[in-house]
Amino acid sequence: LGLLDWQLGLLTGVAFSEDRKRVVATVQLSKQAEPFLVEDTRFWVVRPRISGSKVSGLGTLISGAYVAIDIGKAGKAKRDFTALEAPPIVAGDVAGRFFTLKTPDLGSLDTGTPLFFRRLQAGRVVSYELDKDGQSFTVKAFVNAPYDQYVNPNTRFWHASGIDVSLSASGLSVQTQSLLSVLIGGIAFETPATGPVLPPADANTEFTLASDRARAFKV
Repeated sequence: LGLLDWQLGLLTGVAFSEDRKRVVATVQLSKQAEPFLVEDTRFWVVRPRISGSKVSGLGTLISGAYVAIDIGKAGKAKRDFTALEAPPIVAGDVAGRFFTLKTPDLGSLDTGTPLFFRRLQAGRVVSYELDKDGQSFTVKAFVNAPYDQYVNPNTRFWHASGIDVSLSASGLSVQTQSLLSVLIGGIAFETPATGPVLPPADANTEFTLASDRARAFKV
């Protein structure tokens, strides 16, 4: 078991749970790792993974799989943990803020889908779920610092997947965020240049995720 290539302990045993639905692993950690064992600490198995634009764990092709840890910040100690199915999209020490996006259509979004601010990758989709009424999705997105300071209550979010083509009196307009968004999808956000200057939005503020940029700025 390791943290940033620093070995903290060893896997000493693996067995089935009593209901045979899970695998229970026993890990022996070094004494210096004891302060890391708190409620919000997370564990997962590092192995080769390809998810959207992200490739990770290739080093395990040589070294073999191992257990990684993301140290939590809680004050209460804990000894029994449920390992994550996949590595966390956002590590606990990454600066930034989470925001909530509501959309009736998930489109091509997935965990790890990038967020763009002025065509710069500024964050990722962390999770999504279908609402209980079955009418919309709740998407959890993380915007990295310093880009999170540009999200205020008037900021607009929209699907940036593919290429937006529109025809108006001014002619043909083609917009896209990046080649990455064309290939795997994405979300873009921007704040109207006109209007009052508002302070940054609080963490977990809820926004509407529009189907394209034009609809986002109609609101």
